[in-house]
Amino acid sequence: MTSTAVGVEIVPSFVQDAWWTPEGEVAGTEVRDASTGAVIAKVSTEGLDLAAVIEHGRTVGQAGLGELTFHQRALKLKELAQYLNGHREALYELSHRTGATKIDNMIDVDGGIGVLFTFGSKGRRELPNAQVVVDGPAEQLSKDGSFIGEHIYTRIPGVAVQINAFNFPIWGMLEKFAPAFLAGVPTIVKPATPTGYVAAAAVKLIIESTILPAGSLQLLSGSARDLLDHLDYRDAVSFTGSAHTANMLKSHPNVGEGGIRFTSEADSLNAAILGPDAAPGTPEFEAYVKSLVTEMTAKAGQKCTSIRRAIVPKALVGDVVDAVGARIRERVVVGDPRAEGVTMGALASLEQLRDVRAVVQSMLDAGGELAYGTLDSPQVKQADGSVGISEEGAFMAPVLLRWADANAEAVHSLEAFGPVSSVIGYEDLDDAVRLAAKGSGSLVATVATNDPAAAQTLVTGIAAHHGRVLVLNREDARTSTGHGSPVPHLIHGGPGRAGGGEELGGIRSVLHHMQRTAIQGSPNMLTAVTGVWHTGADQHFGEVHPFRKSLSELKIGDAYRSGLRQVTLEDITAFANETGDTFYAHTNQEAAAANPFFPGIVAHGYLLLSWAAGLFVEPAPGPVLANYGLENLRFITPVAAGDSIRVTITAKKITPRETDEYGEVAWDTVITNQNDEIVATYDVLTLVAK
Repeated sequence: MTSTAVGVEIVPSFVQDAWWTPEGEVAGTEVRDASTGAVIAKVSTEGLDLAAVIEHGRTVGQAGLGELTFHQRALKLKELAQYLNGHREALYELSHRTGATKIDNMIDVDGGIGVLFTFGSKGRRELPNAQVVVDGPAEQLSKDGSFIGEHIYTRIPGVAVQINAFNFPIWGMLEKFAPAFLAGVPTIVKPATPTGYVAAAAVKLIIESTILPAGSLQLLSGSARDLLDHLDYRDAVSFTGSAHTANMLKSHPNVGEGGIRFTSEADSLNAAILGPDAAPGTPEFEAYVKSLVTEMTAKAGQKCTSIRRAIVPKALVGDVVDAVGARIRERVVVGDPRAEGVTMGALASLEQLRDVRAVVQSMLDAGGELAYGTLDSPQVKQADGSVGISEEGAFMAPVLLRWADANAEAVHSLEAFGPVSSVIGYEDLDDAVRLAAKGSGSLVATVATNDPAAAQTLVTGIAAHHGRVLVLNREDARTSTGHGSPVPHLIHGGPGRAGGGEELGGIRSVLHHMQRTAIQGSPNMLTAVTGVWHTGADQHFGEVHPFRKSLSELKIGDAYRSGLRQVTLEDITAFANETGDTFYAHTNQEAAAANPFFPGIVAHGYLLLSWAAGLFVEPAPGPVLANYGLENLRFITPVAAGDSIRVTITAKKITPRETDEYGEVAWDTVITNQNDEIVATYDVLTLVAK
């Protein structure tokens, strides 16, 4: 950070591959320690040329990322994750100033690094070592096969702008950055002011690692001002924050008319439904109460995924309230995260504290009742170990409300973004579904039950109102990642009030940063565009068997066609006896002939596959190291005794591995009979030495 004339450090921006701060003395916005209230920094983007920042991403960033394949980008994500993993302690220490406890840091810091690891792995396992993704099989558009079509994904040509909330300065940044980077799209990060200095520290580490290509990551520390004015259809904006701000951004002309890709994650009155079978004393009741208290107190309840509505059987409302209160008294210590034993820190700012208290008061005025907790300043443990009331820190006691009227509008419309939840009772499962849906769209819901029928009714009833549903029971209570923890493998987002957006979800989120395009042309042209051989494209039958070619020598379209091998009744009978597969179509002439699909006794499909391998294999040691499977197998024409078969293989897809001395080759494989009728089609998968 750079010191200003008044001695308070200003959080720098990282733009156009350099650190930047405003010139001269600027007012800026003050940032305070959440626990002590001390001013620790200022932020300002006064004088920053945002148009130039965007252009840098579109040019320098796009060029650098465009030189890399998906696998190469994935390896950089893994390398970056390993680097940040070695610098976690510094980020932990800084995050304590935001009110984050050790557990909170595991969610934010470790969780963000975990996202990098996940996309580094999934990118190499699920994407080609290329720059184009083929979406689905080719469609035949002409009778003779000379005109075909399919869909491909290519990266958008602009920038990915992320506007983040204050609650997860590192996870929120990295969960958006990882899929954008893997797609090949440069990122511009705009963190929230109260905790943006933590995001800036993480960016500083990332830049110091020198792992990323130039222009692939930029940081705006301060107001985004007219940022959207300079974006267009080439760009994407991912927003996390309030529904009010999301709606304001959505109304920008460049979103509504200019074609900016816009996704948002906004307010969410998430529910947790306790099944009728989950009575006190059951593992499900215990897991439910534990989850509810965790979601109330982790990050001081400042999570978009926190449980805001505990929907429980009417008869169990009192039991749930008592159990939650007992667990809070036993487990929760409010205070400065730097003090030993503190389990719940302060809210991010005094402004946030005021907002949360005001919402709770509105809920009380609307019929809610304090079942546990208080709106008064709580006793807190200070960094020096002393205990007392702090007026400087943004501390709040956990608050649980109960409602006599489960249909009260306020409980289903007001979100207190802090350590606050409400308990409401339901009559039956249909009523529970109805109450959950009154949230008007949520990020996540939990269903705690060990009754499969109840789980089926509840999940199918609420699924369309939620982006994610966790079914919690005795079998997964110990291994579940929890109600409030999005995982990079599954989508994070939700309909309606929750913003209608979608993030994460594995490779799905990579494709969010790409354009799906339908391409049409001849098999040769589509092969050239995609790097994947298409039926009807040129094949190269040379003197050298393609299995004798190393990965560096092998080319798409290299092919081999075997001679014919006749199938006899004795072969079929012997295979049936050896394998025990004595299905009547292979052993009973009369029964087989009565089957509308067979002319009589026919060869086993797996006999034909085995023979096909013998027809195309090159037996001597060579570049082909192993056959690791086959895909897309279809049996099309039956083979009777007396028929003959041959096999044609063609190098369809070649995927070198960046870190190994071999790669993967998919071979288009077609078995035909003596009349050139297709008997079976499939892809053979092999590992081939470079």
